[in-house]
Amino acid sequence: MNYSLFDFLQLVGALGIFIFGMKIFSEALQKVAGNRLKAILGGMTRNRLTGVLTGFGTTAITQSSTTTTVMAVSFVNAGLLTFVQSTGVIMGANIGTTITAWLVALFGFKFQITPIAVAMIGLFFVFLFSSNSRLRNIAEAVVGFGILFIGLEFIKGAVPDIRSNPEMFAFLDAFTDYGYLSLLLFVFIGTLLTLLTQSSSAATAITLVMLFEGWISFPIAAAMILGENVGTTVTANLAALVGNVHAKRAARFHFFFNIIGVIWMMLVIYPVLNIIDHVVQFFTDNPLSVFSPDPAARPNATLAVSLFHTSFNVINVLLLFAFVPWLVRFIEYIQPDRGAKDEEFHLRYISTGVMSSPTLAVEQAQKEIQQFTGVIEKMHASVHELLFDPGSQSERLLERIHKFEQTTDQLEIEISDYLVRISEGANMEHDLTERMRFMQTMINDLERVADIYYQISKLSVKMHEAQTDWPEEARAEMVLMMNALGDAVNNMHKNVSKQPGQVDLDHALVLEDALDDLRDRFRDEHYSRLEKGAYSTRAGVVFIDVLNRLERIGDHVLNVNESASGRRLKATRLYGAK
Repeated sequence: MNYSLFDFLQLVGALGIFIFGMKIFSEALQKVAGNRLKAILGGMTRNRLTGVLTGFGTTAITQSSTTTTVMAVSFVNAGLLTFVQSTGVIMGANIGTTITAWLVALFGFKFQITPIAVAMIGLFFVFLFSSNSRLRNIAEAVVGFGILFIGLEFIKGAVPDIRSNPEMFAFLDAFTDYGYLSLLLFVFIGTLLTLLTQSSSAATAITLVMLFEGWISFPIAAAMILGENVGTTVTANLAALVGNVHAKRAARFHFFFNIIGVIWMMLVIYPVLNIIDHVVQFFTDNPLSVFSPDPAARPNATLAVSLFHTSFNVINVLLLFAFVPWLVRFIEYIQPDRGAKDEEFHLRYISTGVMSSPTLAVEQAQKEIQQFTGVIEKMHASVHELLFDPGSQSERLLERIHKFEQTTDQLEIEISDYLVRISEGANMEHDLTERMRFMQTMINDLERVADIYYQISKLSVKMHEAQTDWPEEARAEMVLMMNALGDAVNNMHKNVSKQPGQVDLDHALVLEDALDDLRDRFRDEHYSRLEKGAYSTRAGVVFIDVLNRLERIGDHVLNVNESASGRRLKATRLYGAK
């Protein structure tokens, strides 16, 4: 045996090059896809069939079923997708992941693509420094594609030669002599291999190399492929551990869907493999069987494994598609809803890591900010009730507003941290970086709004405790002020959900101007009442304090609208004429 530790390290390094190339290739494809990837994801919300197509298309673009399924789990957790809608996406992702096996089988073994890959890297390398972002992203995709196949070539070269290392083959061969039990063993090995590499694509590439080099037979390779289908579900389940009940259900569905597929396939695996053998022989016009123990006598074995991989996932979707409602009910039974806590969608539950697509990660952050503004709307309603109709519920309302304020503190920290992690994870375009900076400004303003609402609530409680109140005229004015602010807050919530170019800043400015006018008019009325002794000094101080604080909230609301639009119009309006 002449396979040393240094040779093994070369194999590990070759695998690292392959995974690195896959990562660059995948991320660059997502950048090139840009908004089109977002448009594909829009199909998630229709029905299971469009969900399958969405999952397939997204995986074809990202070149990673793990990315697609973790993305689906994250979207379900954030309330952007329902559990049922995610089932179609997950099924489609299983089919989409088979594309990688075809790329590796066709270009890695049937053609000498490595020299072409190196030449393509040489041709496109210079464009990595281009100022044109689209051209730069295309160059990254080509370079990643080239590195991927260079890594595959290194893996093929680093795998020990059977003739030079008969002891290693004898060790492996000892586990292949147990018939059906051997297949079960290698299903487990395929699962373990995917867990170790954290990439079903890398695990598939290793399986194909082992088959090509003669280390394993065609049935053993097929069993490993089945195990890799199970292994790829683990990442999504780990991502859902800290998620809400809906995210856990989506991850469990992925696991059980694949497990059921592996179980029925293992029951009929030998007839299916025979059919695959005949199909490959027919279409390649080659009479040699892929079951041959001699690697040289089975040149199409890697193609047969790729066909098996695709056939298994397509047939599994077709067979189980109609049974999805029953499977959903089963998942809901084993993963029950434990109450209101599971219904709260907060960023702190989306700790599954940043999506590999910066564009989609930013979109998810925007959805979280939209939920942030939803909390502000609830705070406004609670403060309104506390000011004008507290009854005996003032302590409960104050406690509720305080809880909202604490929630906004946590949301600000976590959304900000998420945005920072997005910026650290990838090289982003200027527009995306600028948008993220505006998002940081938005969450700062929103947290400040929550602080002011809480301050107002404490002022209101103190006034009630002192058994003082405003005269009817002052109360009517404050109701008008609160209603005007409520309109501005509702408009802000709508604007935050829009793309920057769709935000109507003119209407936001009109609403903010109305608040300023009301504040000025009611402030004059307040001083007139104070001079006439219409209410106590304490009640008057609270009135003007609340009035000014509400106007400041209006300023922050306008800041949020401006950040949502990506512009600073108020500053231009105030200082541009000077």
